[in-house]
Amino acid sequence: MRILVSACLLGVACRYDGNAVESEAVLRLAKAHTLVPFCPEVYGGLPTPREPAELRNGRVVTCSGADVTAAYQRGAREALRLARLLDCDCAVLQDRSPSCGHGLVHDGSFSGALTQGDGVAARLLAENGIRVVPACRAAELWERP
Repeated sequence: MRILVSACLLGVACRYDGNAVESEAVLRLAKAHTLVPFCPEVYGGLPTPREPAELRNGRVVTCSGADVTAAYQRGAREALRLARLLDCDCAVLQDRSPSCGHGLVHDGSFSGALTQGDGVAARLLAENGIRVVPACRAAELWERP
């Protein structure tokens, strides 16, 4: 399989705080699958590091109140373009992110609270038929003997 993967999960320092969150479970996928690293925020034109952002009332806002929805939408469109171009079978995306979160995202209060929902890129990928798997469930894609 070809899998679009949040680049931060592969050790690329592209998160909002300038760090990575390397995932052993995701790295293990490389033994049986082709991984395509991607960061929607970076492809959307946002710098690294950048202010934390969360989803609030259908918009993406930073902790200082700046609306960065357009950059997140641009990055989501680029994620979809890349997934289609490279014929990716699915996407493994960072948990709880306003771009990549799938199933649960931060609630917009910057308190650490979570709410049900999908990030901008996760939602667009899913709406276009690309299976989205949160990083916490990456083991579901490990090749079984």
